[in-house]
Amino acid sequence: MRFDVFSLLPQVIQPYLEASILQRAIQNNLLEVHIHDIRAWAVDKHHITDDAPFGGGGGMVMKPEPIFSAVEDITGSPPGCPVILLTPQGRTYNQKIAQELAVQPRIALLCGRYEGIDERVREHLVTDEISVGDYVLTGGEIPALLLIDSIARLIPGALGDPDGAMDDSFASGLLEYPHYTRPAEFRGWRVPDVLLSGNHARIERWRRDQSIMRTYKRRPDLLDKLELSKKDSQFLEKLKQSETSENEANSLPDAEE
Repeated sequence: MRFDVFSLLPQVIQPYLEASILQRAIQNNLLEVHIHDIRAWAVDKHHITDDAPFGGGGGMVMKPEPIFSAVEDITGSPPGCPVILLTPQGRTYNQKIAQELAVQPRIALLCGRYEGIDERVREHLVTDEISVGDYVLTGGEIPALLLIDSIARLIPGALGDPDGAMDDSFASGLLEYPHYTRPAEFRGWRVPDVLLSGNHARIERWRRDQSIMRTYKRRPDLLDKLELSKKDSQFLEKLKQSETSENEANSLPDAEE
């Protein structure tokens, strides 16, 4: 899979690609990341890539000419792959979108800066807009890395564990179950006995139940989108009944002395 990243600050992207899973994926030819400095396509001697907005107002706006030239020179005209603008105005990124994009052989990522990008880039070059959350960053470089990282994990062979990506939070629609490692007891806190039992069926059921419990307590909205098995539904119902009983007990008035 290939990513082409277009940025005014390409130097901030490369270091993250030189460690851990992404580095190995690149070394194993599973992943290509090409970083392009938009300034290289500016035609004036000062390599200007931004200008004041028409109509006045604060901040600067990224000019359309170098962006169009950069993207079209690298990906073709029209581009032969999705061109994604990282922007707070885009659709909110999630695991489903990561899985959707992971089937693409090539993706172009456009990193915004300053006050924004000339609207003609949005209208005539960009094919998708993605936001990484309801907040504002100084540029699109961190969101671009976030997309590369999350999508790269879904490339077959990128992770040491072939099923590792499917166990991650959100991959199955649920938050991930708790993890433990050695020692089996630390400061008096023991690892759950089921994980030491060697009974893989019980362990699998425990992990599934823990995922449901954690999702119910922390992100109950996710459960509305899932089709649960009969066992899952029974466990969830027990959770709800237990919570109701606990709330009722806590609401009882104190006994008089």
